[in-house]
Amino acid sequence: MSFQLNGKNAVVTGGSSGIGLATVELLIAEGANVAWCGRDEKRLSDSKAMILSRYPNATVLTAVCNVLDKAEVQQFADQVQKEFGGIDILINNAGQGRVSNFDTTEDQDWLKEIELKYFSVLHPIKAFLPALKKSDCGSITNVNSLLALQPEPHMIATSSARAALLNLTHSLAHEFAQYSIRVNSILLGMVESAQWKRRFETRSDLEQSWEEWIGNIAKKRGIPMARLGKPEEPARALVFLASPMASYTTGSTIDVSGGFNKHL
Repeated sequence: MSFQLNGKNAVVTGGSSGIGLATVELLIAEGANVAWCGRDEKRLSDSKAMILSRYPNATVLTAVCNVLDKAEVQQFADQVQKEFGGIDILINNAGQGRVSNFDTTEDQDWLKEIELKYFSVLHPIKAFLPALKKSDCGSITNVNSLLALQPEPHMIATSSARAALLNLTHSLAHEFAQYSIRVNSILLGMVESAQWKRRFETRSDLEQSWEEWIGNIAKKRGIPMARLGKPEEPARALVFLASPMASYTTGSTIDVSGGFNKHL
């Protein structure tokens, strides 16, 4: 079954590694033209080289861009518009979590979390909105976390900021319906990443395989599927929501947590 993306123009923020890069690759495999950005120039260059080695005929564009810098984001949007001539899909993927409880979260930490979770989404939306309004299948999809509905005390600032992003996504879905732009999100659980790989290298039991080690962590955290997600798994959910296959879906979320959710 096709995602109906052949010839569509897509943008992925934070696309040089992990879930972002997996999303970029899936979009390209489905025939889309894809632009992605990141802050690390080498990682961005390496990601582009990898994609073109696998898909030599793909139409791609990369740019070093800090999504918290409004001017840089606008410059990126202008570049994409010039090269692609239009935008159909925006996937907002930038962001990370902060580990701290109430006592260890300073005033500036709360502000930083709000800035990261809000403006990493708001800046790209504002910059690409004029182009999305001209698309016949415009969509915005935000990567969010299960923390939005299931807060963790040791990630109190991130949890509250994630909840705010979920609220914002739902509000934008209603406001942008007049432009025929759909707005959705995914809620992540625990996903394999470079950080987990680094922790694995310093494990105490060197006889443990990656599968055994990561499986034990999943079991301790109470993930029913007894493993962490792989980057391509949330990528599939993102691409589905962003694609015309989800043409009657807006203001919605897909839980990609391996059953880690505790709510209905």
